[in-house]
Amino acid sequence: MKNSARIKAVSAVLLSAASLGACQSISEIGRGPQLSAIQDPRETMPEAKVISMPMPERPVVERGKNSLWQQGSTTFFADQRAAKRGDILTVTIDIKDEARLKNETERERTTSETAGIPRLFGLETKAADLIPGMDASRMVEMQSGTSTQGAGSINRNETIRLKVAAFITDVLPNGNFAIAGKQEIRVNHELRELRISGVIRPQDISSGNTVTYDQIAEARIAYGGRGTVSDVQQPSYGQQLYNVVMPF
Repeated sequence: MKNSARIKAVSAVLLSAASLGACQSISEIGRGPQLSAIQDPRETMPEAKVISMPMPERPVVERGKNSLWQQGSTTFFADQRAAKRGDILTVTIDIKDEARLKNETERERTTSETAGIPRLFGLETKAADLIPGMDASRMVEMQSGTSTQGAGSINRNETIRLKVAAFITDVLPNGNFAIAGKQEIRVNHELRELRISGVIRPQDISSGNTVTYDQIAEARIAYGGRGTVSDVQQPSYGQQLYNVVMPF
């Protein structure tokens, strides 16, 4: 009874997953993947949620009487760079990573142990009578040997060059900016999506209102997509669920 119930449960899960995948694929027949609606990044991007970190208190800005200068300003004239929640800046992504690792491990161990009772009040002779051919001086003999060999190598080369506009989603108490941005591009039936979020310093924003990816703390950069090509490059939903359920 338990086995039959388990089989029914697994079958129901497989059928549900297949139905969901089929519904999504059927809805995109002839149209390709649809672009998502423009919404607040904090609602659609989990990585762009409000950042909770220990921060100092925000300093009180005081203006001098009859003075045009404001404490904390970097220039006398108006600064056109992004500076408050909702402002837009451009993030430049130029990643070129190369990694080559090669590890080799070889281990070998041999153990040999011998135990016996050459003299034991003359009882060793009786033991030989009980078990013909037994040598009391070599009653126990153990030998073991192990050998392990391993080799692994990694050769990776990645290049990403993109630009994406991002919003300032929050101004932290210490003056740093939390940013988040998403860009979607559809070519034929393939949708490419670029997502980025993190924390930047106001002084890292250039005069052209841009910031590079290596100046973003806690950066989260994702570049992927969905569509006909992406569907072929990954296993089907049923196979993925089967690999999770099966223990072997």
